[in-house]
Amino acid sequence: MVEILNSIERNPLKTRQEVQEALRQLVRPLKPLYELGGSRLPIKGSSAGYGEKLAGMEGFSRILWGIVPDLAGGGTKELWADCLQGILNGTDPEHDQYWGEVGDYDQRLVEMAVLGLALCLIPEIIWEPLNERERQHLYRWLNQMNSHPCHDCNWLFFNVMVNMGFYKIGEPYDKEQMERNLWRIEEFDLGGGWYSDGIGGHGDYYVPFAMHYYGLVYAKLMEQEDPERCSRFKQRALEFAADFIHWFSPDGSAIAYGRSMTYRFAQAAFWSALAYAGAYNEIFTPGVVKGLVLRNLRWWFSKPIFDAGGILTVGYAYPNLIMAENYNSPGSPYWALKTFLILAIGEKELFWKQEEQELPNLPALSVQPEPHLVLCREEETGHVTAFNTGHLSTNEHTHTSAKYEKFAYSSVFGFSVPRAEWGLGQSATDSMLGLSERDNLYRVRRKNEETWIQGHVLYARWLPWRDVEVRTWILAGLPWHIRIHRIVTAHPLDAAEGGFALGIQDPPAVEEGDKQVTARNSIGCSAVYGLVGYSSAVAVYPNADTNLLHPRTILPTLTAILEPGTHLLISAVYGQAGEAEMPELAEALEALGVRIGDGKAAVTLANGEILNIS
Repeated sequence: MVEILNSIERNPLKTRQEVQEALRQLVRPLKPLYELGGSRLPIKGSSAGYGEKLAGMEGFSRILWGIVPDLAGGGTKELWADCLQGILNGTDPEHDQYWGEVGDYDQRLVEMAVLGLALCLIPEIIWEPLNERERQHLYRWLNQMNSHPCHDCNWLFFNVMVNMGFYKIGEPYDKEQMERNLWRIEEFDLGGGWYSDGIGGHGDYYVPFAMHYYGLVYAKLMEQEDPERCSRFKQRALEFAADFIHWFSPDGSAIAYGRSMTYRFAQAAFWSALAYAGAYNEIFTPGVVKGLVLRNLRWWFSKPIFDAGGILTVGYAYPNLIMAENYNSPGSPYWALKTFLILAIGEKELFWKQEEQELPNLPALSVQPEPHLVLCREEETGHVTAFNTGHLSTNEHTHTSAKYEKFAYSSVFGFSVPRAEWGLGQSATDSMLGLSERDNLYRVRRKNEETWIQGHVLYARWLPWRDVEVRTWILAGLPWHIRIHRIVTAHPLDAAEGGFALGIQDPPAVEEGDKQVTARNSIGCSAVYGLVGYSSAVAVYPNADTNLLHPRTILPTLTAILEPGTHLLISAVYGQAGEAEMPELAEALEALGVRIGDGKAAVTLANGEILNIS
């Protein structure tokens, strides 16, 4: 199996045939599990909240996101006999491997969507060969979709996908429900090409790899029947693309942000769907889109994301259950195969005929108000960081604060999640302000009372306790950025301000001063400088496996002791990829438009207005 891992890492991913081979390299290790499981893939390992049987069905269905487009594009039927037999067993209520009856908000509703796609793309393989009894079983099982509600978010598209499949094979479908869902999805439109994942939901990777992905599939397959909506989906996707491209580095990596990071190269699935729908323009040419997809795949295949048997693990840049959601089963990561939608594009089409192109010239600053982010990039190093106001709402997903409320998310340093609640080593408060009631338990931001963005300045007001108010200003920039906190507290607190977490596979050189810490190695340099209000600085070594990119890290951290009253904390935070020389802090303060004097700060906003903070 080591041979399989080495071969996918060596796959140059230049041609359509090499991408097809990459898909086979991903699914071949699963062959014995098909033989064992039939309608399920019993991948051993951790569990999800919905149990092992349903997790096995999830794994089975998610492989189809790659296999179905491959077959639609004339690929081999290497695993199709196993897949089809599993579908027939899983939809037969008299078979011992029946997938079961569906309930409201059931995980099975999620996994039905790819079968709807299969009915659209490969009816001659999945539908036409079936006898009448087999067709009745498949139709009846999928039609349960129309009798049960889905969550009011990207899940609404699952109903659309199934009913679109019924329509394409000429079977009865719930046109009214499909139309209601499509109009409800329109209500999630935030403008600028962005959706929220449900009303008040977060703007994260579910926008590209779910909302836009299904919308673009619909735009391709229903263009004749619903031209106005399909045109709108395509135009909205191109608007979104103008922002989303800023999330990617020249080496193919992208910013880790939000939940469901174990879906890994689904990060690039949006670009595959854009190409599949033929939604190009003068900037997003077939060559540019192709480069975004293929570089992302190459980056991922260079990481240790497989187990010894060649099976994708739960985790991000390495196996990691600490960062996972309650709905991440051992088969969940195979949603990453959605990126292989490009295999449904014929080899004579422009996507495959044009040469792969690098990223176009992008500005150093991209203000994206819909997801509450300001993205900065350094052309020389390829480092990309998203600075974040945070959100006015929250959710109950695992590690929500770490995934949605940090001040910065970096393509080089990643982000960390807490391993436990005791002290700075377990809480791993990178790019966050942690506050403790002098009990060594650190509370961080979970949601905000108000936020705004003006140019490179981000503002948020948040209440870690009812009698503690924090007003935060972030002056976005690379490699330096400035953080300012005005804290009003009714009781004594300890404060800890974490910089970027630096991976220490390569031992770092560490410099500790009175109110500054610098750590550097071949990955880069992370540093914090206390400018106002901090009493000391320390190099924290967070617990292993807290960071998504690096199993072990060092975290430069500033600390302060706060008595009841009003306090001002100002820090300069440095994060640089590679071994570049650190520029002067004074130059950074001037470039970022901040002046500090007498324990106060004045910040220059984008419109030239001076904001005095005291």
